[in-house]
Amino acid sequence: MTRINGKPRVLLVDDEPDITNVCRRAFEARGYEVDIFNDPVKAGYHFKPEYYDACVLDIRMPEKTGFELARDIWRLDEKAQVCFLTAFVIYEADAKKMFKSLKTHCFLTKPMFPSALVDHVEKHLVHASITPPQRP
Repeated sequence: MTRINGKPRVLLVDDEPDITNVCRRAFEARGYEVDIFNDPVKAGYHFKPEYYDACVLDIRMPEKTGFELARDIWRLDEKAQVCFLTAFVIYEADAKKMFKSLKTHCFLTKPMFPSALVDHVEKHLVHASITPPQRP
């Protein structure tokens, strides 16, 4: 992964600016570099393979769902680590039935505390053999 100043990078995509701004601050407080997008189409155009340690994608967004964006991301970087956010209850088994090629085990339900999101992504990064940054 490409890291700036040794910091892991996170791509955060949600159509609600309030959510991306609050979550960005929580990630930055833990030592992450964060790129946020409120438009999933723009996020897809700006995605760079092997650049992000994790991608956090809202599922329900206008123009393109988080699942569609994840498919685009995986076409460019099959090893990309993706966590999905949703305001609706969705279970991994149900999602895998609908999306046969789904490559993630990371589903989070909103609302949540931003720190809980960061904790979950850190666990997901560790699971993927990527070391999260040391907490200050």
